[in-house]
Amino acid sequence: MTYVVTEPCINCRHGDCIEVCPVQAFHQGQNFMVIDPEVCINCSICEAVCPVSAIKSDFDLAPHEEEFVEINRRMAKQWPLVTVAPQPLPEAEAWASSSNKRVFLKL
Repeated sequence: MTYVVTEPCINCRHGDCIEVCPVQAFHQGQNFMVIDPEVCINCSICEAVCPVSAIKSDFDLAPHEEEFVEINRRMAKQWPLVTVAPQPLPEAEAWASSSNKRVFLKL
């Protein structure tokens, strides 16, 4: 089991999760974060602090969210490790309540 960043993070990227991660498993893209499944220790702390409920156990994903397991795995190898929370993206609050954001993900 591992935790996965899913669609609600797109264009928000709050970063609260980074501050609480005990193993530095987060990587940052242009408008999204991912969790490295090889580093994640399944502590679930990040899930609890995410303000947009973007982080889920890979066991709790809905069928339309399953693609995010592969996105997290693949992008964790390409994007830089981030250990200090960035500022949320400028329009994060406006995007927080949006749905169907997958098309806006910048890989």
